[in-house]
Amino acid sequence: MTAPKTTHGSVPPWAPPLRSEELRFVLDRITAWTPLDVEAVFDDLDAALGHQAPPPAAAAALVERLHGHLKRLRDIAAAHFPVEMEILVERGRAIRDEPLPADHQEAVGLTRRLAFVVSDLVEALIEARCIKDGE
Repeated sequence: MTAPKTTHGSVPPWAPPLRSEELRFVLDRITAWTPLDVEAVFDDLDAALGHQAPPPAAAAALVERLHGHLKRLRDIAAAHFPVEMEILVERGRAIRDEPLPADHQEAVGLTRRLAFVVSDLVEALIEARCIKDGE
């Protein structure tokens, strides 16, 4: 077995930790990243849980945005508290997999159940200081 070549004394030459295509993937992910907009999360929670039910025309878009918030919050929760947040994450996953009902009242119910999970995750992550409350 041959010893690795050295550049200076007994220090082996530097080798990059990833191949070029892996580094490109990391760079693309970093440049495409946007911070979590907590204000937008709270706006959507207000739209879903406020005194007025979301109008039928806005329900599908609101559910899509809540799905996006849930995914981002789930990723944050899994990175910091994989075990502690498991119940909330599972509740969200079960609701996320439900199709949007055609009936408006049922769609509002799904939207609100989804919003409650998002709200619980936001509260837990703010309390744990993983995200800021947007103030």
